[in-house]
Amino acid sequence: MSADLLATAIAAHGGLDRWNEYASVRANASVGGALWALKGRPGVLADITVEARLHEQRVTTHLNGRGLRYSFVPGRVAVEDEGGRVVSERAEPRAAFRGHTAETPWDDLHLAYFSGYALWTYLTIPFLYTYPGFVIEELPPWSENGEVWRPLKATFPADVASHAREQVSYFGPDGLLRMHEYVAEVLGGGGSALNYATDYRTADGIVVPVTRRVYAADAEHRKIADPLLVSIDLRDISFDPA
Repeated sequence: MSADLLATAIAAHGGLDRWNEYASVRANASVGGALWALKGRPGVLADITVEARLHEQRVTTHLNGRGLRYSFVPGRVAVEDEGGRVVSERAEPRAAFRGHTAETPWDDLHLAYFSGYALWTYLTIPFLYTYPGFVIEELPPWSENGEVWRPLKATFPADVASHAREQVSYFGPDGLLRMHEYVAEVLGGGGSALNYATDYRTADGIVVPVTRRVYAADAEHRKIADPLLVSIDLRDISFDPA
């Protein structure tokens, strides 16, 4: 059943053949929410342009109007100017989160790592789950917003940087992603986050949710509406075969 669910989701989001025609995605975005103030970085991602490779973990995030960009791959992050000069960099960036709690402040390199892997994950689901090393399993149906959603648990391979090894994506009757559930381990523990995907648009044949809202979950896996932890609004999305 898990393969059937994934096939349904892949088809709803544009199809694997079309996805495999593309090598990269570019989007303008505004990222807000309470998390960034908690980390001492309010407004830092309010106006960004994201460029991501689709079949490898490589993301460049341009901080528009600041002349800087974040460069992310799982084993290294950097802050660069737009000419490519390295301002600061960090190897093995996940290790820099050891001992963190929710209130531990972040520097630009923490932010580059977290936002890099998070945006890459969000921009590639559900196609991501067809990549080598992913293990999927369909879970019992979930009812929310008057619909029955089909949850797909994905176990990520160790070489893919993301929130956690196990994450769950919930798909609606139309096959489109409704919610993505995970524990953001680099935040230092705590419960699940619920990342709601809405407001779908078609860009170059790929169906993308341009609005995401992330909330904490209670013990019953229902959202805690306040505070809004993260907001992501995408615009001007394009996919490129080069």
